[in-house]
Amino acid sequence: MSTSVPAPEDRHAQGMKIRRTILGDAHVDRAAAASTPFDAEFQQFITETAWGSVWTRPGLDLRTRHLITIAIIAAQGREHELALHIRSIKNSGASLEDLREVFFHVAAYAGIPAANAAFALAKSIHDSKPPAGSAHA
Repeated sequence: MSTSVPAPEDRHAQGMKIRRTILGDAHVDRAAAASTPFDAEFQQFITETAWGSVWTRPGLDLRTRHLITIAIIAAQGREHELALHIRSIKNSGASLEDLREVFFHVAAYAGIPAANAAFALAKSIHDSKPPAGSAHA
């Protein structure tokens, strides 16, 4: 991660680097291939703004930024985006245990239905089993 915010001319390159790190080359390549003249500028905007201006800021590591992103997306009920980020948790150093804790926060601050949907989605993606020692084990 950079130690300062990239200059405007570097935001796309830095954003693409972080986007590929978190979401993986396959996803980013599919998104680029699916881009059309209608949404090409939007793809550039996403890369430069979210990934190149926010994710590259100093102060939070990638794991923390990823968990915050997941919490916000889960709270909004954006399951397509949430699934993408749940699949890529290991790329930022996050774990299923981290997701569980994030989803408890979502339940407390955004509502149980949002957290319930997020738990169900994570289980379907990771086929997760209850951790050892839990009441469900």
